[in-house]
Amino acid sequence: MTSSFSLSFSYSLLPSPLSQDKTKNSTGTSKHVNSRVVFRCAFASATCSSTTSSVPKKRHWKEGEYPGISETSIPPRSKRIPIKNIKKKLDRKNNAKAWANTVTEALSDRIDKKQWLEALETFEMLKEQPFYQPKEGTYMKLLVLLGKSGQPQRAHQLFDTMVEEELEPNSELYTALLGAYCRSNLIDEAFSILDKMKTLPLCQPDVFTYSILIKACVDASRFELVESLYEQMAERSITPNTVTQNIVLRGYGKVGKFDQMEKVLLGMLEGTTCKPDVWTMNTILSLFGNKGQIEMMERWYEKFRNFGIEPETRTFNILIGAYGKKRMYDKMSSVMEYMRKLSFPWTTSTYNNVIEAFSDVGDAKHMEYTFNQMRAEGMKADTKTFCCLIKGYANAGLFHKVVSTVQLAGNLEIPENTSFYNAVISACARANDLMEMERVFKRMKDKQCLPDSATYSIMVDAYREEGMNDKVHNLEQEKQMMAANGNEGNELGTSVDD
Repeated sequence: MTSSFSLSFSYSLLPSPLSQDKTKNSTGTSKHVNSRVVFRCAFASATCSSTTSSVPKKRHWKEGEYPGISETSIPPRSKRIPIKNIKKKLDRKNNAKAWANTVTEALSDRIDKKQWLEALETFEMLKEQPFYQPKEGTYMKLLVLLGKSGQPQRAHQLFDTMVEEELEPNSELYTALLGAYCRSNLIDEAFSILDKMKTLPLCQPDVFTYSILIKACVDASRFELVESLYEQMAERSITPNTVTQNIVLRGYGKVGKFDQMEKVLLGMLEGTTCKPDVWTMNTILSLFGNKGQIEMMERWYEKFRNFGIEPETRTFNILIGAYGKKRMYDKMSSVMEYMRKLSFPWTTSTYNNVIEAFSDVGDAKHMEYTFNQMRAEGMKADTKTFCCLIKGYANAGLFHKVVSTVQLAGNLEIPENTSFYNAVISACARANDLMEMERVFKRMKDKQCLPDSATYSIMVDAYREEGMNDKVHNLEQEKQMMAANGNEGNELGTSVDD
């Protein structure tokens, strides 16, 4: 975004209850926090003891990789080659190696940054080089990236290209392709891939394949399909694991089917194959926390502790997020202090939950302070961080800071997904800057980031408020067309709940 918003609203910052809390320092004495919220990170110092050996370690060469010279494979001396010719050959070899490293490293960098379009372009460059050899690992990473980026059709094209290059597909690659369709809620296409896998002796579906498909059915509330998948697993002697059961637990909880959820949970407790773990604990706590049922969340926390399940960083982040949404800042602060005492480091997700709590109420002062503290601690911000900052500044009426935050996200190369664009579009709508909103919407589509139902809802409401019924009609038609084509964007994961 390059232009500023057209409106600015006056806003007086409300004092946060966090600023009234007392925290204890490392010596046990009380320390009053005033005027601003002070966050202190307690990172456990890891001490590593290593032993050195005088015996050199034997290197194990990977398949297809061989040492240049070995004691048993020294070629016999032949006619001496002129030094200048050797130098030319070495220069050519080094230049080729440097170019190979440059292209492959660039591809790896694009994948790490979740830049799927740039990754595909770099991959095409790599394929044109004489040293290129198709590798299963490269295709696997690209398939997973395209799936997470909501590009199942491109994932299928890539899969077909892999087959054309005579790289034999296996169960893992088919599962990655199936997962790409599942992430975009294209369940029928995912089932077609499952049927294809069943016909290939070397690509039989396993528990991971079924778990991914079950998750897609659960997310779509297609529980009748879940039952049929369980039956297929039983016929194939595939036992659901704890991950599978956790997925179903989460699905029942999201739609309020608590009786079925409790039935699955009791089955896990009474069975021997898939005992509840900390992920089960996190799933249940997250369900009640997201619904604002704090008492139930706390009750189940105690139950899981009595089962002998120990919490982890993610568990505490869930509690912090739940307390923050209910503006229970005292409890939120207590959990953060408890994490520090137990040497659980605060993570990006921890900071995101605190930033989001202040963002929701438009408390720009404490939101900004938390973000600055996060950066001072060397913690890397992610897409969710910037979504919360943009939303918080918009809620506070500080639209000029929305612009600078978007620019900062670009400078830091923060991945721009559907949630990110929705946050910016919403800020534009709140500022009544519909021209900028349209520019952001166009940029969103130019960047191959598909809008979702929230995108259209925000823009339709903005146009309707201004009486721009023709634009409302056009957007509704576009939304229906995209839904009919199965191209409506799915929200990408914006943070890792550590």
